[in-house]
Parts: sequence; structure tokens; C-alpha cells
Amino acid sequence: MHVLLLLDNNLVKVNYKVQMIEDCNIVSGDDCIAVKSGWDEYGIKFGMPSQHIVIRRLICVSPDSAMIALGSEMSGGIQDVRAENLTAIDTESAVRIKTAVGRGGYVKDIFVKGMNLNNMKYVFWITGSYGSHADNDFDPKALPDISGINYKDVIADYCNYTAKLEGIPNDPFTGICISNVSITNSDMKKLQWNCTDVEGFSSNVSPVPYELLSQKEEKKFDCPFPDEKLPIESVMLKTCSFKSV
Repeated sequence: MHVLLLLDNNLVKVNYKVQMIEDCNIVSGDDCIAVKSGWDEYGIKFGMPSQHIVIRRLICVSPDSAMIALGSEMSGGIQDVRAENLTAIDTESAVRIKTAVGRGGYVKDIFVKGMNLNNMKYVFWITGSYGSHADNDFDPKALPDISGINYKDVIADYCNYTAKLEGIPNDPFTGICISNVSITNSDMKKLQWNCTDVEGFSSNVSPVPYELLSQKEEKKFDCPFPDEKLPIESVMLKTCSFKSV
């Protein structure tokens, strides 16, 4: 297990199997929370996924980065991340996925609900061309699997762009679900949905998504969020105090 938790208005990084972050206020010049699992061929070989992670009741300020970033070092896999009750102010993006050709691995079964965002550049941002590599020995045929990405119950005000969702040619990102979203933009003349090489569905979303995320208005639905609790959520933390004499 490799862990760096710098709370009190600093960056939180999570590697491998730290499982719950809650009730944090973070101001950062980078991602407020970054979930990673290894870089290119080294992450693939080590094969230790970051999974079963709970993030909730988070307030983030990060003008140049994300509230929560998944990747870009995700070659060991990231799965089953549950994030809820999130607030971002003056932040570049909300829950961002970063990957690239050569990473391999996967980011899948990501569940996000209850985001309140104010003064953002992007509400939804998934990047398939996050380019740098550890060295020149990465496998250019190692394509990442990005699937089962779910966002629901989002209110965002004063945003520049609704979404930039860029998959990888011949390796589309699939199973993207977005529901119950209301976004006001600072300039509605801009292209609000910039989507390439992605597949998914949406319901009750304003502004209306690009056709690659087909809107099913005839039958509204909610994107899934797991009901069952993870074991970490049942752990009872004890408080203690001491008096120096």
C-alpha cells in the first residue's frame, strides 16, 4: 500500500487500497484528490488496482486542475469508485478521467452523484490523449478500457463548457451515463458538448447532450449508484484525547 494523505487544504493522493476519504476541505494547485494505480508497462506488470473507494462530503478549490482525477497513471486499473456530495468552486473540472494509448489497464464502474459546481471550466471531462510516458518501453498497442462511467444529480453554474469527452480512435469509451443535470454556462454560443469516440446515454440533461450520448426523453431514468455499502463504511473510528502534564 502506498498512501499520501495531506489534508488541511492540501493535495490528497490515493494509491492502491486506501478506501475512504470524507469530510475534507481542500485548496490545491493540482488535483484535490488523485487516484492512480501505476504507469504504463510498470503498472501493468505490478497489477495492483485501486478499487472500492468511497469519497464523500468533499469541498475543493483548484483553479488549474480537477476536484477528483482518475489517472492518468491508471495502468494497474481503477474500479468501483463511489463519489457523492461533492462541491467544487473555482475549479477547472469536476471528476476527470485521464488516460492515453500505452497505458493499458482500465477505469470502470465509476459512480458519481450529488455535485454542486460553481465557476468551472468543464463539468464533464474525459481525456484519452494524456500523453507523457515513463520511458520509451511502453506498449503502443496497450489500449485502456474506459467503461461504466456514471454521473447523476449535478447542478453547475457559471461554467465555460459542459463537456469534453474524447475517447481513443478504435478504442471508444463506453457506458457513459449522465442523468438529472442542470448547467448554466457563461457563454452559450460556445460548443457545449465536444464528444468524440464515446458511447452512452443521458436523461434529463440541460444543455442537451451531443448525439453520441443519446437523450432518452421518452423514458427518463437515473444513472446507477450502488446501494450496498462497502466494508470500509462499517468501520467505526474511535476518537481519543490526551492531556500533557
